[in-house]
Amino acid sequence: MTESIRILMCPPNHYDVDYVINPWMEGNIHKSSRDRAAEQWEKLYHTLKELTTVELIEPQPGWPDMVFTANAGLVLGDNVVLSRFYHKERQGEEPYFQKWFEDNGFTVYQLPKDLPFEGAGDALIDREGRWLWAGYGFRSELDSHPYIAKWLDIEVLSLRLIDERFYHLDTCFCPLSEGYLLYYPPAFDFYSNRLIEMRVPAHKRIVVEEADAVNFACNAVNINSAIVMNKVSDSLKQRLADVGFQVIETPLTEFLKAGGAAKCLTLRVTEPVLDYVHANEPVESRTIQLQGHLLDAGIMNKALDLIVENGGSFRVLNFNLGVERQSTSAAEVRVSAPSREVMEDIMSQLIDLGAVAPPQEACDTNIEVVTQAGVAPDDFYVTTIYPTEVRVNCEWVKVHNQRMDAAIVVEDTAEGVVARCKLLRDLQVGDKVIVGVEGIRTSHKIESREKRPTKEFSFMGAGVSSERRVELVVEQIAWELRHIRDRGGKVVVTAGPVVIHTGGAQHLSRLIREGYVQALLGGNAIAVHDIEQALMGTSLGVDMQKGVPVSGGHRHHLKVINIIRRCGSIARAVEQGVLTKGVMYECVKNNVPFSLAGSIRDDGPLPDTEMDLIKAQAEYARLLQGTDLILMLSSMLHSIGVGNMTPAGVKMVCVDINPAVVTKLSDRGSVESIGVVTDVGLFLSLLVQQLDKLTHPYPVI
Repeated sequence: MTESIRILMCPPNHYDVDYVINPWMEGNIHKSSRDRAAEQWEKLYHTLKELTTVELIEPQPGWPDMVFTANAGLVLGDNVVLSRFYHKERQGEEPYFQKWFEDNGFTVYQLPKDLPFEGAGDALIDREGRWLWAGYGFRSELDSHPYIAKWLDIEVLSLRLIDERFYHLDTCFCPLSEGYLLYYPPAFDFYSNRLIEMRVPAHKRIVVEEADAVNFACNAVNINSAIVMNKVSDSLKQRLADVGFQVIETPLTEFLKAGGAAKCLTLRVTEPVLDYVHANEPVESRTIQLQGHLLDAGIMNKALDLIVENGGSFRVLNFNLGVERQSTSAAEVRVSAPSREVMEDIMSQLIDLGAVAPPQEACDTNIEVVTQAGVAPDDFYVTTIYPTEVRVNCEWVKVHNQRMDAAIVVEDTAEGVVARCKLLRDLQVGDKVIVGVEGIRTSHKIESREKRPTKEFSFMGAGVSSERRVELVVEQIAWELRHIRDRGGKVVVTAGPVVIHTGGAQHLSRLIREGYVQALLGGNAIAVHDIEQALMGTSLGVDMQKGVPVSGGHRHHLKVINIIRRCGSIARAVEQGVLTKGVMYECVKNNVPFSLAGSIRDDGPLPDTEMDLIKAQAEYARLLQGTDLILMLSSMLHSIGVGNMTPAGVKMVCVDINPAVVTKLSDRGSVESIGVVTDVGLFLSLLVQQLDKLTHPYPVI
């Protein structure tokens, strides 16, 4: 028996499942047998007494979960951090545990009342005493960890729990003697698993399978080489035996109904202090400000969800709700994260939502110099579609050439500091690139409630719906096209060959001819099949009038490629009278610039097709400058590329029979897009018809 180890337990005199505060309690209210629970507890108690010293605390009526003493607090040496229970159903236990600790000579530390921490259920000391593993996510808050580190003077390693079945750290994680660890990795997020792997060598990590995990194999009591647990598979028992542990099984099924087992029923109150172990800075904290229609636009919920889902925690310090219909709201939020790496990831996403540091905390950006052409420094800031400013020499500087997936380069000029987006491939040695997330802010348009669209179709709201009435969508797009044309604006069309296959060529040709299109972007295929239809009356060898394949039609596209190559270019084919109609013909005749980006699958290609991808991207970007609206017509590849090049504020209409096209655009941050799920030929036909109805110019506002 190891007398130097003392364990605190509480008899189950008042134990029952009286409420539901974890998934295990669901369906088990008042279904636990008190007699069987007492029998199982007694067996555990006597098993542990044979191994070490066990002390008891008097159970109290009305507090059925007091039997789970692991949640009383966290003990290290003569100090204890008293639990602050998350659920009111257990908060009444706190004074009884506090009295026991004080009566037994412990110095008791108490967290703020609104800061949950559930003791040794969520805080487990490495059995070698080197550090403290601290869980958060369901019952304990990350912000409690700095207090624990300070009061107990120990390094705290924060682990985020993500599976609600394992709501406490000790339900899925058990440090063992000699530096071994018994744990269930799926209960943790990616960062936490990586932290575990960095601290515990692979040969010391004993991973349990789900079948053992749900039987609370990790909720075990380890005393030297003995491990006392509820139930374990033969394979896991053998793996533990292979590294020198003796497994002692004792049934605790009645307590599993409340979400606990051996470890939950015990609290180790003798944890030695190592003189060479000291506190670290376990948690990164920063304060952000948000402003806008935070509630009705969902910004506040998005921000808070983002923080939690990425492994952080938050505290709303101030929230000023706009009291008038036109008023905006403002919030100040303290963000906490278990490491600088996690904090940087969270902050980069919050910046995308428009979060900024308070003026008194704003600092300049961090800058590093490029040392290898085409390679950015590590941790370079990746841009989004939103207008961005960077703080240099205590001044906010607007970033030019805004686009997503680029770096920000800062340059000193005679006119002052200039910042611009630059693709990785364009970086040169000596370029000053912004790294990290300090001193960066993005701006989002704040719409009034009156101007916020209320109909089904909205240019400024991302979405895709196959149920949206196509006629309604077309009507509003037609009004927008007419408005842009009448004020001398710019519309760019990105189109795929499906436009030709579905009979949309004549309608797109008319849009170009009547001045609704100022640039056309596509690939080799749309031009080839447009010219095939113009010269041969087919598309992919199918007669466009009869809808049936023609003999030898599969060779038509190669024949027209050959014809255009003989002419030298599409423009020369028009000049020579070879090409007399179609989309490409109208582009040439109406001086509408076009860019055809090649790919590995292209036949020919046409002389006008740019097979150098980098040059094609640059030409796309040039033609997109100053665009007011982009019509994306059944070309997922080119639409995604265009979306990545386009800054916020440009309206996008994506027409495709496949909703995944718009979904992919939204995933890349192209949030100002609307998806119209329909046949693109039908869409163009309806669009032209609606434009015919607009006999008067759209009034300029």
